[in-house]
Amino acid sequence: MLPELLAYGARVLPGLLLIGGCYALARGERDPLARVMALVLAFILIRDAMTPLGFWRIGTAGAVPWLRFTDQAGVLVVFGLGTVAATVAVLRLDAGLRSLVRWGRFGPGTVVWGAGGGALAAAPVLLLSLTTPLDGRGGAVAVALLPVLLLFSLAGNLAEEVLFRGFLQGRLEQRLDATRAALLSALLFAACHAFLASTVTDAGWPLLAFTLYEGLICAFLRVRHGVTTAALAHGIAIFLLAAGLV
Repeated sequence: MLPELLAYGARVLPGLLLIGGCYALARGERDPLARVMALVLAFILIRDAMTPLGFWRIGTAGAVPWLRFTDQAGVLVVFGLGTVAATVAVLRLDAGLRSLVRWGRFGPGTVVWGAGGGALAAAPVLLLSLTTPLDGRGGAVAVALLPVLLLFSLAGNLAEEVLFRGFLQGRLEQRLDATRAALLSALLFAACHAFLASTVTDAGWPLLAFTLYEGLICAFLRVRHGVTTAALAHGIAIFLLAAGLV
């Protein structure tokens, strides 16, 4: 595990240093948009660089996307806890960004709406996948790995939702009405998967269609119930797609 993580770190470090410089130069600006975009770029780099090192695989079965993560539980734990730690650090250190995040109330309704949103996002892909044998869409996943995969899915997508539905959508709502901000957040979210779909992998338009659909669900959950619910929906959707349960 350690050699793979060191190789990954060496791959992303130069880009992260450049992006960190952009973030630092923008710290004094009252408008947080430049800092938000720097963090989005950092997340895209961290996410997309997982592909060439085999930490995840994305493909299509016909026009239906599928994904699988590495079966190295330690790698998933490191990535999951690392993204949570980075998210907490940004929230603690940047009051301007922290003020943009509307978490919403946490309660039974959060779990119900989050789980429902996640199931709704994953359902079309899972249903369309039923005509393809499991071996043709990533293969089976070890049952022992599922709890770690759930942890990783919730942790990693919490970071993504804080970025897109917390910082970005919160900033957009300062200039746009809630509906337009949600739509733009979803479109930007899907657009930020363009390189992943077209150059890093060959998943193509099915991946973009799914991320737009998922982004719309999460964006409007954020409007109605807050970032916590959107993050739960996103994490559950990714877990359902990656777990190989169907």
